Amino acid sequence: MGDQVELVAGCYEQIVFGYRVCPGDEEWTIEPNFTHHAHTASLTAVSSSDQFIATGSKDETIRLYDMSKKTEHGALLHHDGTISCLEFYGTSHLLSGGQDGLICVWSTKKWECLKSIKAHKGHVTSLSVHPSGKLALSVGTDKTLRTWNLIEGRSAFIKNIKQNAEIVLWSPDGDQYAVVANDQVDIYVLKSATIIGTIAFTKRISCLKFLKNTLLAVGGDDESVHIYDVPSQKCVCEFKAHENRVKAIDCFMKDDFCVLVTASNDGFIKLWKLNLENLKTPSLLGQRLVERADMAVDWFGYGYAALITIGGIIGYAKAGSFISLIAGLMFGIAAFVGAYQMSKNDKDIWVSLGTSGSLTALMGVRFLSSWKIMPAGLMAGASLLMFLRIGVKVLQNSQKKKR
Repeated sequence: MGDQVELVAGCYEQIVFGYRVCPGDEEWTIEPNFTHHAHTASLTAVSSSDQFIATGSKDETIRLYDMSKKTEHGALLHHDGTISCLEFYGTSHLLSGGQDGLICVWSTKKWECLKSIKAHKGHVTSLSVHPSGKLALSVGTDKTLRTWNLIEGRSAFIKNIKQNAEIVLWSPDGDQYAVVANDQVDIYVLKSATIIGTIAFTKRISCLKFLKNTLLAVGGDDESVHIYDVPSQKCVCEFKAHENRVKAIDCFMKDDFCVLVTASNDGFIKLWKLNLENLKTPSLLGQRLVERADMAVDWFGYGYAALITIGGIIGYAKAGSFISLIAGLMFGIAAFVGAYQMSKNDKDIWVSLGTSGSLTALMGVRFLSSWKIMPAGLMAGASLLMFLRIGVKVLQNSQKKKR
């Protein structure tokens, strides 16, 4: 999204976190930007384009989130089983792979499935799109590495490998690719589809990233990140990044240096400054602990919804008023929906705003005509507080956008 850098991370608690990277003179900060309760089961895959975030889950769905509007954009339903991998190609297409052995190609214009390919006899564990967009690689639990012609939507080449691979990744210029199986990385050359080198890691590998065509960063079941020279397969830099295993690695360029992003089971996302031309132990630019506080539940909103519902029930019990009961249930349900939406995304305020605004007006008129604190005064006051609270959130969000 322009020059602004945003980080997106998923977790086992079904939540997607969005963070804004704020460069500083001495220390960089990672500021919360949004949280989105995307799924009903733990997340298994995340990918992003300039506008959209796509997340896959064990609930067998792909959920879309619009970064420009900070709202949910819908769901893609085609796979029968856990979504294991997702990858955008530019802004035009999204590829997905799942435990059902399918690879699906989606158009981002209408979000329709253009092609569904039975890619593997077992699960699809990883896929990677060539920089040209004409080819893709996939690996699965059938011990095969497959090359796909995306122009014609067919298999171009199948290679049997000795064990199940977990990760496949193209190099930036697309003339070679890496395949991970347990604790080793095999480097293939595209022209002959043969292995030109193998990197033996000390632990099981969980993530890797080409920093450039000749440098590969690898992380796994220890606390360190290892950077390898691809032609020689030698480790040229190693540093302790976390207190637990490294789960994800990514990078982006800033001025004349590379910013390496790492995430771990210790709960931290960290930014590292790395000079690719003169490799030394990188310096820590900034870090963020992903806390449950970032998963903000709108308890105030749920309490407000409960107050409305209980008020309607009490009105019916005391005075036999069906109107009070129906109004309490209708506005209570609307307030619950609004609180749920704000818990998923604190910028999704319109249902809560409409409910509290309507009740402020209705109960305010009743209070001014009767001057009775119960129930008109109480409900008018609570609704006004809710309305003002949401208004403050809107102002805060608009100020964040201007930064």
